[in-house]
Amino acid sequence: MNTIVVLDDPKAWPLDLPGVDVVSAKQYLVDPTFGDRRSTRLYNLCASYRYQRTGYYVSLLAEARGHRPMPSTSVMQDLRSTWVPRFEAAGLDATIRKSLRDIRADAFTLSVYFGRNLAARHASLARRLFELFPAPLLRARFARRADEWHLITVDVIPIRDVPETHHGFLADAARRYFEGGVARTRRSARPRFDIAILADPEEVHPPSDARALRRFARAAERAGLHPTSITRHDFGRLAEFDALFIRETTRVNHHTFRFAQRAAAEGLVVIDDPRSIVRCTNKVYLAELLQRHRIRGPRTLIVHAGNAATVADVVGLPCVLKAPDSAFSLGVVKATTEAELADAIDRLLRESDLIVAQAFLPTDFDWRIGVLDRRPLYACKYFMARRHWQIIQHDGDAHREGAVETIPVEDAPRPVVRAALRVANRIGDGLYGVDLKEVGSRAFVIEVNDNPSIDAGYEDRVLKDGLYDAIMQSFVRRIEATKEGK
Repeated sequence: MNTIVVLDDPKAWPLDLPGVDVVSAKQYLVDPTFGDRRSTRLYNLCASYRYQRTGYYVSLLAEARGHRPMPSTSVMQDLRSTWVPRFEAAGLDATIRKSLRDIRADAFTLSVYFGRNLAARHASLARRLFELFPAPLLRARFARRADEWHLITVDVIPIRDVPETHHGFLADAARRYFEGGVARTRRSARPRFDIAILADPEEVHPPSDARALRRFARAAERAGLHPTSITRHDFGRLAEFDALFIRETTRVNHHTFRFAQRAAAEGLVVIDDPRSIVRCTNKVYLAELLQRHRIRGPRTLIVHAGNAATVADVVGLPCVLKAPDSAFSLGVVKATTEAELADAIDRLLRESDLIVAQAFLPTDFDWRIGVLDRRPLYACKYFMARRHWQIIQHDGDAHREGAVETIPVEDAPRPVVRAALRVANRIGDGLYGVDLKEVGSRAFVIEVNDNPSIDAGYEDRVLKDGLYDAIMQSFVRRIEATKEGK
C-alpha cells in the first residue's frame, strides 16, 4: 500500500518516515501521474478543508482516483458542521467525564495525533474522537458548565501549529497508524420498518412533485413500509426510522447532506447516501472519474487559476463552463467568444478553486437513464427548451422547460444504456439519473444526478406504479439485508 502525505507546503512536514511520499496539494491536484497510482492511502494535512477549496479537492479527487483519503470529504463536512459536537457528544459523556475529571480550569483543549494524545489518561477520549472524526490532526475544545464538561468544537490542527516538542510523539503516532490503523466502530440498525421521506413543500424545482410523493407513499405501504413525510425541521426524529428517502434537491453545504450523514451514522438505509451526494453534486469529481475509467464524455478540462488561459485551446469554442455543484441548469454557462470565456471563468473561480470546462455538444435532447441497484430502471429524452441550448431556460424567477419523452429501457440505444451503467456503477448502488448526449453511434456522459427527477406523468409514463414499487422494494431488500448483518 502506497502512502502519500499531502500538505500546502511539504517543507512544513517535520517528520522523516520511510516509505512515505510527501507532496504539495497543488502537485497532487494537477499532476496526472497520481491518477495512475493504485492501492494508495492519502493523508490530507492541508491547513483548511473548506468546501471547494484546495484541501477539500485533495480528498475529493483522491476518492475519484480510487485512493483512500483521510479525512474523507464526508468527514470534512462533519468537522465544519456546528451541529456535530452537539449530537455526537451524547455518546461521549462518560468518556469526557473520566478523562477530564482532574482538570481544574474551566476550559481544556485536547490535541489528537492519528488517534492518540501525549497523556495516557486521555487515550480513550482521543481514540473516541478519532473514531467519530477520522482526520490526522484534530483539536477538540471543551468547556465546563455547571460542573459538567461539554465538547464545544472539533477542528483540524495545521501542521505548522504542532509544537516542536510534540514532533517525536507525532512521528510515532503516524508510524503506528500507517502500519496498522485504528479500528472503527459500527452502529446497529433499529428493528422497525419505517421509512422517512424528506421533502420541502416550498422548493421551486423539487425532484418529485406532490403527486409523485403520494405515489411513493402508497408504494411504500404496498411494500410493507410505513411512510412518514418529514421536513428539515425533523432532524431529531431520524433515529425513529429504518430508512430515509431524500426527495429534496441535495447539496453538500445543505441540510440534506446532514440528514443523509446522520441517517447513515444511525444505521438507516439511505437514498441518497452521503457518498453519492458528495460524488454526484461535484462536476470536478465526475470529470476525474470519467477520465480515470476511460468513460467517454465531452472534451473536458478541470480549470484552476494556473491553466485558465488554456481553456479555449484545450476544449475549443464554444464551450460550457460548470460550477462544481451546479444543478437544474443553474451554474452552467455557455461561452462563445474569448471575452465571454474570460468573464465566465473569472466569475466561477471566485466561488470555487476548481471548475469544469467542456466542449459544447449541440443535440436536440439529452438522454436520462435512471439506474437503481446497478440496473437500468427507466429511460427518458429531455428536449431542449425552445430556442435554448439547455433543457431548462431560466429568466429571473421564471423558467421554461423542454418536452419529456419516456420510452421502455429496452428501446433505448444500447451504447447509451451501457455508458450510463458504467459511470453510475462507479458511483455506487443507489438511485441515479445519468445524463448523456448521443452523437452518431456514440454516447457521451454529461453528468450523474444522485437525486433524479421523478415526477408524476413524466418519468413514470412507461412503468406507472411499477417505478415507485421498484424503488420501495429496493428499500425493503436493503433493510432486510442490514438486519441480517449482510
